[in-house]
Amino acid sequence: MPIFSVSAFRRIVRASAVYDVLLTAAFATPWTFVLAHGQLSALNQVLGGAALPAFSAFHILFACLLGSVVLVWSVLRIRDPQPRFGRYDAVARLLFSLWMLWALVQTGAPLLWFFLLPEAAWGVVQALPPRREMPV
Repeated sequence: MPIFSVSAFRRIVRASAVYDVLLTAAFATPWTFVLAHGQLSALNQVLGGAALPAFSAFHILFACLLGSVVLVWSVLRIRDPQPRFGRYDAVARLLFSLWMLWALVQTGAPLLWFFLLPEAAWGVVQALPPRREMPV
């Protein structure tokens, strides 16, 4: 049964995009990623995990490609939060969640929970069907 009105669903799509900008902006350039990687590594250690492995320029390239694509996708959803974009975003988030879960099983890195739980929650919420608003 639909939970959200279409207008509420649009606000959810926009909010998820703002969340993405805040979380992934540091992944958009090699310089900001290096700083973020150090902070994430330290946080993982504080949580009882190991230091994150060092990244070569090749690894950083892929992190920055991902960060750049997510930022562009986020700006689109902020400017035009269509429900269908929320649907596509839900699929992407559920795929990302699956890969994060795989990495969690492989590494046991506690830091991944900080990414996995919100990612899965945004995916589930955007997968719910919005109510059709009745014309007035």
